[in-house]
Amino acid sequence: MSNQEQRAKISSGNGFIAALDQSGGSTPKALKNYGVDESAYSNEDEMFAKVHEMRSRIITAPPFNGDKIIGAILFEKTMDSDVEGKPTAQYLWEELGVVPFLKIDKGLADEENGVQVMKPMPTLEELLQRGKAKGIFGTKMRSCIHKASPDGIAAVVEQQFEIGKQVLAHGMVPIIEPEVNINAGDKAECEEIMKAEILKQLDAMDGDEQVMLKLTLPEQPNFFKELIEHKNVMLVVALSGGYDLTEACRRLSQNDGMVASFSRALTNDLQAGQSDEEFNAALQNAIDKIYQASMGDEAATQAAYRYRH
Repeated sequence: MSNQEQRAKISSGNGFIAALDQSGGSTPKALKNYGVDESAYSNEDEMFAKVHEMRSRIITAPPFNGDKIIGAILFEKTMDSDVEGKPTAQYLWEELGVVPFLKIDKGLADEENGVQVMKPMPTLEELLQRGKAKGIFGTKMRSCIHKASPDGIAAVVEQQFEIGKQVLAHGMVPIIEPEVNINAGDKAECEEIMKAEILKQLDAMDGDEQVMLKLTLPEQPNFFKELIEHKNVMLVVALSGGYDLTEACRRLSQNDGMVASFSRALTNDLQAGQSDEEFNAALQNAIDKIYQASMGDEAATQAAYRYRH
């Protein structure tokens, strides 16, 4: 059954997860970085058509396959679109051996108490049912931590796990993402409070349930070791959070058993005007660097996998 194969592929941590899930708010910026100016589209539909062209070009490029990429996170509109005549999630798994995930949050609420929790998701049940029917393996939702506020961080983590339980109830695996702002003045302290809150939630989970965690690369190498080895954690992935490819890979390589889930760092050098040859070479270069940093200590990744299984 493909779900078991997908679970095995993700649990192995033998590669990284490509984040292709910029949403409405960040799409104009993503397109601009790609060399598509706002003058190239006149409404939201045209903008999303442009970004789907970009994502399709990435997904169908020869370097993008299941050898080094174990999963890809999609935006809802990408899930609802086709790649080469096949629904995107189906194309990823059947053609490339890449496990499909879906971004489910509706963006961030305004900052309060040093954090931004997620906005309400009134259509979540319907979205989860649709995702499951389309072959989505897991989901992703992002909150943001800006200051070392114990109450704020507890609220972020609690909300993440609450929605995570809803996702688990649909037979999918949630990626829990309480991002710590890389520019936070007390980033290390934020990470300390957040780790304690995550451990509290993990310890309260049912025996065989597993979530994934997507975390900002920590100030202290191997700071998330207890999370990586926790029996209720399938895999811990790292977000680049605004670090460029070189810095993100440098930090990642210092964290055993943690693999990448980069968006900006993956697509940074890709341009709409590149020839296929240039585009594929730039993508291959990014994939190779991210894979190498993710596999920094393959033995540690495998040890964490064995510990959890």
